[in-house]
Amino acid sequence: MRYGHDESPINQLPVAVWLIVLPIVAMEIVLSLGGAGLAGGPGAIGWRAEALQRFALSPQMLDQMLATGRFNADYAMRFLSYAFVHGNLTHAVFATVFILALGKFVGEVFANWAVIALFLAGVVAGGLVYSAVPGIEAALFGAYPGAYALIGGFTFIVWARLGAENANRARAFTLIGFLLGIQLLFGVVFGGAPDWIADLAGFGAGFLLSFVVGPGGPAALLRHIRQR
Repeated sequence: MRYGHDESPINQLPVAVWLIVLPIVAMEIVLSLGGAGLAGGPGAIGWRAEALQRFALSPQMLDQMLATGRFNADYAMRFLSYAFVHGNLTHAVFATVFILALGKFVGEVFANWAVIALFLAGVVAGGLVYSAVPGIEAALFGAYPGAYALIGGFTFIVWARLGAENANRARAFTLIGFLLGIQLLFGVVFGGAPDWIADLAGFGAGFLLSFVVGPGGPAALLRHIRQR
């Protein structure tokens, strides 16, 4: 006889979360094995640098497209591809853990297609806002803007539930406030690229899009507006 508590939590993950996480994991396995000299021969040590050069997003790419008025397919692709390559194993592991945890929670309420839409919207919004801020030169890579979009979906769910209970909806933003505070603190202490800008944009995109792709869709949004 099998009981619910014997089931693996991994088996309970929504399909959307698997579709997001598997490309990230596959990429990291290849790059980590190559970097450790366990695959690909001596030249594999440079695979991560090559992957970052090929898939990471440079802020100057948006500037160049806008300045020339020409669409560049490679540059445009990077507004999505940057999310699937990371600087090191730890970077990838933390991003994956975020996606698994938040994706499972959001996926229990949102449809699979909506979870994917949130993640991709966060990635694109993060890339666009990061690229639009003047003075940033460091390339953007990693799945954090997409993960923060899922935090936006999580925040929307909590926000909606607090509203239904006539509780203080500001409490829904506790998690994002804490995470951004930690990021800013680490940035001040250790320096580095201001990628928190992309993360915040990803969060905003995820939260706002939740009004459209969440349960009830646009009709629920209209009812909320009319009730105000």
